[in-house]
Amino acid sequence: MEDDDIRGVVEVLKSGWITTGPKCAAFEQAFAAYVGAPHACALTSATAGMHCMLLALGLKPGDEVITSSMTWVSTVNMIEITGAKPVFVDIDPQTLMISAADVERAITPRTRVIIPIHFAGAPVDLDPFRALAAKHKLHLIEDAAHAAGTEYKGRRIGSPGTSIFSFHPIKNMTTAEGGMVCTDDAALFDRVKRLKFHGLAKDAWDRYSKKGAAAPMEVVEPGFKYNFTDLQASLGLTQLAKLDAFNARRAELAKLYDELFRDVLEFSTIKEPSWPHKHTRHLYIVFLDLERTGLTRDEFLGELKTRNIGTGVHFKAAHLHAYYQQTGRYPRGSLPQTEWASERLFSLPLFPKMTEGDVRDVVAAIKDVIATRRSKA
Repeated sequence: MEDDDIRGVVEVLKSGWITTGPKCAAFEQAFAAYVGAPHACALTSATAGMHCMLLALGLKPGDEVITSSMTWVSTVNMIEITGAKPVFVDIDPQTLMISAADVERAITPRTRVIIPIHFAGAPVDLDPFRALAAKHKLHLIEDAAHAAGTEYKGRRIGSPGTSIFSFHPIKNMTTAEGGMVCTDDAALFDRVKRLKFHGLAKDAWDRYSKKGAAAPMEVVEPGFKYNFTDLQASLGLTQLAKLDAFNARRAELAKLYDELFRDVLEFSTIKEPSWPHKHTRHLYIVFLDLERTGLTRDEFLGELKTRNIGTGVHFKAAHLHAYYQQTGRYPRGSLPQTEWASERLFSLPLFPKMTEGDVRDVVAAIKDVIATRRSKA
């Protein structure tokens, strides 16, 4: 958070309009223009966006949604909440993403939606997914929580098609909490916009701005309380203006990590996709060689914590969480590559305010854990 972010929030606090208002409308327009989408709808979170999107598509019990288990579990939870069934396909362990070819083998007459997940700042190979969705007349939703600024074949993720972005504080830009649905489907956009705010035909700004001053409150279908605020939107506008610079700095830091890890045999990193793309380095993920270190991933992270190095696990495979194991639908061993990665991966500190010295401190701590373990072997 920098001075311009703080000034913007203070201006909103003094403006007399702190909930969904002019700043929110401006942020939606700015983000749509940035990614190249005709329509953008801001919500309280990407999870809220996924919930509204699945309902807007008419998902119902008995329907199936094909996606990846290598994701934060919110994506899967929203499928489950509609009564539909999440269907998982295994990942490529080099990129942690699913392929259209594997998805096609999982399609049944009950399949309604495909949700590929752009991972760690890299895009999935979208063209085969688009062709597959068109061939089978399925809806395609891109989980773009990691992909603000990511490009696929020269175009930013968010256009064409339908994508859902996250602005949680860990992401490459933040609005404290928040998400954005971008789409080129006008009817879908209108329904998501209604569902996010009680099913009202007009939101607060539409009703009270000059263009909608006479519009009455009218609920046209049951909806939720997922509306974005001007406080959040103010952060969104200042953060969006700096997103490309943030992403460039992340790329510099990731490159330094790559150089410093070249001689560390106990680690490997996820690989760059082979298709044309721009990586935004949302996460720097490594795999621990359990055999070489003689430690579990969690033991290794515990050792790093004693050396004041924070880490993350992105992610424990969704199907391995207690709820999904209890359903009996996803037995262990059903997704071998996903489960292999889930046991070994973790993410290292990576954010624009890091210095090169910070990166070297992280790597030094990792090498110290390895050296200490070797001395005890």
